[in-house]
Amino acid sequence: MALGARRLGAMFFMSMHCLIIEDERDTAHFIRKGLKEAGYIVTCCNELAEGLNFAVRKQWDIIIVDRMLSGNVDGLLIVKILTKLDKRTPVLILTALAMLDERVRGLRKVGHDYLIKPFTFSHFLARVEALTRRHLQLKNMEELQVADLKLNLRTRTAERGGRPISLQPREFRLLEHLVRHQNQIVTRTALLESVWDCHFDSNAGVLNVQISRLRRKIDKGFSPRLLHTIRGAGYMVSVDG
Repeated sequence: MALGARRLGAMFFMSMHCLIIEDERDTAHFIRKGLKEAGYIVTCCNELAEGLNFAVRKQWDIIIVDRMLSGNVDGLLIVKILTKLDKRTPVLILTALAMLDERVRGLRKVGHDYLIKPFTFSHFLARVEALTRRHLQLKNMEELQVADLKLNLRTRTAERGGRPISLQPREFRLLEHLVRHQNQIVTRTALLESVWDCHFDSNAGVLNVQISRLRRKIDKGFSPRLLHTIRGAGYMVSVDG
């Protein structure tokens, strides 16, 4: 497929952040140039130590690593370290046919992939897009976000502006329901039924207290305010209010 057509297909991946760890300058330049033309934001490293530092300290949508780096360093090491740190960033390993072993083939079972050198850029980009698309789908299943407020549904944790927010289980359920319905008015009755499993207004006072606590935790010291009271109607999580 022509690169122009690929660019059109890659529009959905604009602003994706890609880390390349490749010590062959020609290969690094080749894939870096192509990815930038396809709309990716690219950072390159030529050794694993530097690449690991970037991989651990920043968030990436995909990491591309050569199987064998200078000094006989195995690029698969980055997969092992990311797994140990519970980082789910997809990794694409570039490998020579002679180095295709069971460990490389097994990458697909854990959400990563490999590509045998030499390759065409269209083939390479197709693999990158498949990995980032799958990663986004999994991420959307376990994370909710509004503005800079993020909820991790897998770990049941929250953060805003990169700062962790301590929430009690009931507070998390309350915030989760509101964020799932962001930009919509959620009635008091709906919140009581969803969070407290009540079908009447006897817990209205408890709801008021929880909303007040939640507002302090997610809005105090942050901008813009996200949790709004809609008089006579209910509550809304929204950037615009």
